[in-house]
This record gives sequence, C-alpha cells and structure tokens, in this order.
Amino acid sequence: MYKISLITGDGIGPELSDSAESVIHAINDKHDVKFDITRLMAGDAALKNTGKALPDETIDSIKKSDACMKAPVGESAADVIVVLRRMLDLYANIRPAKSYPNMPALRDDIDMVIVRENTEDLYTGKEFSLGNAAVALRIISENASKRIAKYAFESARNRNTKRKVTCVHKSNVMRLTDGLFARACLEVSKDYPDIFFEQMYVDACAMNLIRQPEQFDVIVTTNLFGDILSDESSQVVGGLGMAPAANLGDNFALFEPVHGAAFDIAGKNIANPSSFLLSIKMMLDWIGTKNNDSKCITMGKKLESTIFDLVKKGVKTKDIGGDKTTMEFTNEIIHNL
Repeated sequence: MYKISLITGDGIGPELSDSAESVIHAINDKHDVKFDITRLMAGDAALKNTGKALPDETIDSIKKSDACMKAPVGESAADVIVVLRRMLDLYANIRPAKSYPNMPALRDDIDMVIVRENTEDLYTGKEFSLGNAAVALRIISENASKRIAKYAFESARNRNTKRKVTCVHKSNVMRLTDGLFARACLEVSKDYPDIFFEQMYVDACAMNLIRQPEQFDVIVTTNLFGDILSDESSQVVGGLGMAPAANLGDNFALFEPVHGAAFDIAGKNIANPSSFLLSIKMMLDWIGTKNNDSKCITMGKKLESTIFDLVKKGVKTKDIGGDKTTMEFTNEIIHNL
C-alpha cells in the first residue's frame, strides 16, 4: 500500500483532484496496485481559512506519505510549491513535452523532456532594496549544477531515444553564474561518452524550440530558464493541458500539472484533466522504479496509452474543443483502463 498525499488546490484544482482520485481508485479496484489517498489543503483557500498557504498539518502529512500530488493553486503558488521544493530538496523538475494526436502540435514527432534545476537561481527569492533600486541574488552552485546534469544524462540514457543532452545557459553574458553551470555540465558529460552533448544559449534554444522542436531530446538548464522554456515546449506540442511535471529528490517526489488554476473555468466541469492524469503516470513510474515494482510501471504505461488512444479518437473535454465534461472524460479513461 502506497500512501499518497493530494493537495486539492484552487480554481479547477478540486475538479482535477476528483478526476485524479477517481482514476487512482480505479487502479485500486481493477489492478494489483494499491494506493491510500489523503486530501490536503494548500494555496489561496488554505491561506484564507488558516492564515497559511501551506499549513503545518499539510506539511506533516506530506512528509508521512510516499509521494505527493498537487493540483494547481492560485496567487499563493510560490508559498506552496517553491517552499516544498526547497524544504524536501526536490532538486529536479522534470517536464516532458510530447506530441499527442488531435492536438495542435507543431509536429507529430516531438518527444523531449526539460530537466530543470529546482532549488536555486533567482527563485531562492533573495531580493532586497538598495536606494531606489531593487536587487535579486542569482545563486548557482557547482554541486547543484552537477547533480542536475547527472540526472539529465541518466534520463537520456534511460529514455533511449536520441540519446542527446542539450545544456542551455547564457554564459556569454552571465559569465560567472551560467559559466559555472555550463562547465559543470561539460564535466559531467565526460562520464557519459554514449550520450551526445551540446550547449546552446537560451535565446537560441527558445528559437529552435519553434524552428526544430523534433531535434531535442533532453534539455538541462537552470531554474528560471527551465520554467520559461518548459511552458514554451508545452505550447509547441499543443498546450499546457497535456503537460505533466515531476519534482524529484533522492527520497521523495511531488507531481503536478504544469498549468495554473484557471479560475475563469473553475466549477464548470469542463477542464481537461490530462496534464494531472499524466502526472499520475510519472508518479507510477517513479514509485515503481524506487520500489522495484513493475506493476506500477506497467500501470503507468497503460494510463498514458489510454489517454493517447482517447485523444486520437477525438475524445476531448469542452475547454479544448471537445464535448466531454471533466468527469465524462475521466470515466472514459477508467472504462478503457
């Protein structure tokens, strides 16, 4: 039995959480993989009700679980996900971008993953006022850079697709910080002679994600650049609705959709849950690998192939041009599992 903490979030978060929980319960009922889910509060609603965007009770429950799933939260997102990433040392942010049928992707052969350093850079929030100016400290360390580079190369080896790592930075301008990151990735690359390694400035990468997205395999980059490029790569394959994410540490992981809380469609039961459901697939992969549980990995593959087959048939939610509600789409997935 695996214990899963589920942050239900804000906006469309509770609807997506209902969808995710229904799918996990279906896995419990129909397959020999068992999960116990605890629903938790964090985000705008939690801040309003408890005075904290990330209540102590939520943190305690997360620490007692095997993995965490987080639906999107609202304006207090930085006080939730950024804090959890650093508190739990979830140093690797993994965001796949893959073409799915009947989605407005630029091409049908895109299959990449962005491996983003998750604990430092400008996202440490170390800012201060200096006279009439505002200053932010950008922190890039050798240890964190090598750690994320190693994860990227291992990912390229395990994916066994193009076996390629692209290190993205801006060392021609930020010579110390990005220079350190680039050197660290280059040094790690020497331990992986079977993986092709290249370096690319972030502006060139942003252009090539539009011009030649099929050329990328694994992109490794810093926190801020990874945040921006992963949204771009998601749009290249059709939008954030099909974009899952994982925040991984050595001993714990948190899984979430890339998109936000979409307050404009909250409560209408029309939101596409695919991004959150594909993050369940990532969770099953991680739990299965960590615990040598092949049933979890097999179930993850089944879940992804089920979503693939449904959208290939044109089964989609109303927010992306289909005619299904969130739960109707979810029930189609459960039926086909």
